[in-house]
Amino acid sequence: MKSITIEGQLRTGTGKKAARQLRSQGQVPSVIYGGTQEINFSAPVLAFKSLVYTAEFLLADIKVGGKTYQCILKDLQFDTVTDQLAHIDFLELVQDKPVIATIPLKFTGSSAGVKAGGKLITKIKSLKVKTLPRFLKENIEVDLTTLELNGNVRVEDVKIEHYEILNSPRIPIASVVMTRQLKQEEATAPAAGAKAAAKPAAAAAAKPAAAAAAKPAAKK
Repeated sequence: MKSITIEGQLRTGTGKKAARQLRSQGQVPSVIYGGTQEINFSAPVLAFKSLVYTAEFLLADIKVGGKTYQCILKDLQFDTVTDQLAHIDFLELVQDKPVIATIPLKFTGSSAGVKAGGKLITKIKSLKVKTLPRFLKENIEVDLTTLELNGNVRVEDVKIEHYEILNSPRIPIASVVMTRQLKQEEATAPAAGAKAAAKPAAAAAAKPAAAAAAKPAAKK
């Protein structure tokens, strides 16, 4: 799967004062958890841009202190006033140690309900999963081909080998609902059918009346 490389420097000082000083220099204080030891480092804010401002799930190869750590993004903090990136937490990938990650969904197939005139509504865009690092992937595919009108695909419908899905199983992932136009068409269809059925009945009733009017009056 895709990865980006981030080159940083080890942090010697910690705490709020040291963090503020780093941010004033255009650096982002960061930390790597999950390995044999906690790694505190910093890197230029632009180094994180392609990792933070994307919907993709990416790996990060972080080079710091002469070593490279393969990680995934764990948490982000932004300044409440300036909205600038303020801190990043990473989780180091250890091959035999399960990790929890949030992986985007990729919808495939043409829904039967959409073909019938419905509208596809996606409820969630990612799933939280637990798996080993070697099974991590860029996205989780969800096939919508059999999704009917007024139907739902739920978390429990997604089956992936080697993945434990941590979201509540009954949460809808995607639905197909009726459009306004389709509702109007369904509402007008019975009325149109009733009018069509009434015409032959009215014509049949009119024939005896017309025949009676055409008979000559009986002689006295």
